[in-house]
Amino acid sequence: MTHWNSRTEPRWQEFKFNQPYAKGLARLKTEVLGKTDFDPATLWQWGTMQAMALVGVLEAAEATFGAEGQRMVGESISKIGLDVGRQILAGIEVPADMTEAEFFSFYATVINTIAYASLEAPKIDDAGKVSFDIIWCPHQDHYKAFDCRIQRYFVRGMLEAAGELAVAKNWQVKFDSTIPAGAPTCHFTVWKATEEENREWNAYSQLLEAKALNRKRT
Repeated sequence: MTHWNSRTEPRWQEFKFNQPYAKGLARLKTEVLGKTDFDPATLWQWGTMQAMALVGVLEAAEATFGAEGQRMVGESISKIGLDVGRQILAGIEVPADMTEAEFFSFYATVINTIAYASLEAPKIDDAGKVSFDIIWCPHQDHYKAFDCRIQRYFVRGMLEAAGELAVAKNWQVKFDSTIPAGAPTCHFTVWKATEEENREWNAYSQLLEAKALNRKRT
């Protein structure tokens, strides 16, 4: 069983989704993994190079252009997150009796285990909240704690994609702890947020962005 298809809840089998970047994935599986001695572990090394380059691009844009550079790169990353989310959800029909919590927990599993290539331990806490622990993340050995802010931009777009479905309005995600900051796992909470909670979370995002700019000045 592939690691992204290991959830045991019966409703998981009712959650339909698309594999992102399906054309390249099919070629990888059939023409590369199926016919050569290609070592798939090198994909982690390649992906880490891309991730570290993105951190470098964001930091360089902040140092050179300040807030405008930060906004430019952040919005570009969010657009990729939006595109990936739309690929995952394109054309799907959510079962009428699937709860919002089930939808978001399953959507998070697809993002975590496929888009982020991570290992997770998911939990549906109640009707308005789900959570998960990331047990292993490809970035954990090379990201600094502050680098994890890159993921906030990706997630912003992925949540926007989910919000385009009627079943998935006004949910928000909170980063409770991260492995690069010294925690044993990365813990996240996803919940149906009030307007005030959304304002608070957006304000915290702005605080992180301001902190990043101040770091460049010192």
